[in-house]
Amino acid sequence: MTWELKKYYAPDFSRPELAQAPDCVLQPAPADRIAPESFHAMSIFPEYFRIGGKWLLAEESRMDCVPVWEGRRVLVREFRLLKKGDLVVTGRTEDGSEGIYVHPDGFREPHTAREAFAFRQNRSRETAFSRDYDELYQLLRHEREHGKIVWVMGPAFAFDYDARNAFSAMIEAGYVHALLAGNALAAHDLEGAYLNTALGQNIYTQQSQPNGHYNHLDTINRVKACGGIPGFIEAEHIDNGIIYHCVKRGVPFVLAGSIRDDGPLPEVFGNAYEAQDRMRDQIRDATTVLCMATTLHTIAVGNMTPSFRVLKDGTVRQVYFYCVDISEFTVNKLSDRGSLAARGIVTNAQDFIVTLSKGLGL
Repeated sequence: MTWELKKYYAPDFSRPELAQAPDCVLQPAPADRIAPESFHAMSIFPEYFRIGGKWLLAEESRMDCVPVWEGRRVLVREFRLLKKGDLVVTGRTEDGSEGIYVHPDGFREPHTAREAFAFRQNRSRETAFSRDYDELYQLLRHEREHGKIVWVMGPAFAFDYDARNAFSAMIEAGYVHALLAGNALAAHDLEGAYLNTALGQNIYTQQSQPNGHYNHLDTINRVKACGGIPGFIEAEHIDNGIIYHCVKRGVPFVLAGSIRDDGPLPEVFGNAYEAQDRMRDQIRDATTVLCMATTLHTIAVGNMTPSFRVLKDGTVRQVYFYCVDISEFTVNKLSDRGSLAARGIVTNAQDFIVTLSKGLGL
């Protein structure tokens, strides 16, 4: 069975209330990083703005950012990137009456009526995920050839021998087009390749090694001495692990720093906004996003990922977003974004990636 993308149905702009709608109001930003009063904030859904008598789609959208008219198209910009004089769309309605139209049902997903009383309406440890796995196998095979698959990962995978191997196999098979993570995932994965430990524990037996608490620090120190990750891989003859396979196949990875990082790897972005920019660079053309075992990274990426993508040929297609975590809170945190945008799977992320790789025949 092959994956079929849902057709996108644009709004019917011939409807009187939209055909006769006024142009949206554009107001200049009064200063750098400051939006005008009554600015319009974006959602995850396709949004259209009437400018010069035409309805225009803001193509590279991001939730909680502002639409800016640049003379030819509507751009979506973070507040921190606003410049004095930028023409910002103002208005707080979404029905077209102010030249702003939010279109949440473009993919016409079925909406199931909820009963007043019914078991397991939310996603939990008791939810059956067999169908989710089957859909993922089909989706990933489609996206490998026709989309961009971005993975957002916490460090849990670096602590398990099978999980590291499973994800490495997925990189080699072309199911990973970009990786977003923090210092910990990369540092402990490289520690596993260098010293066969993660935080000083053997990645297979989980036995603590003598003075093992030094291992990740020694690894970071050695990477820095080699001038960075590629130099370290070459100098130490590294031949396994997640980061090794990313470097080998030229898969871009963005490592965002945090306050708790201890002497981070050279490739880690210590400036939070620079890291955010580099992450969004990868998200801009992502068509499937899978977030695993990282609450904060998941929420961050969820906030910058719209529910749709405009392809080079102008086609509007759906963006698939999965959140995998052992914590029900993390999985259900994004459910408010709507079923169109986010699907949650409550399970051990290490088991998930092993099951997924086997289901893909790797």
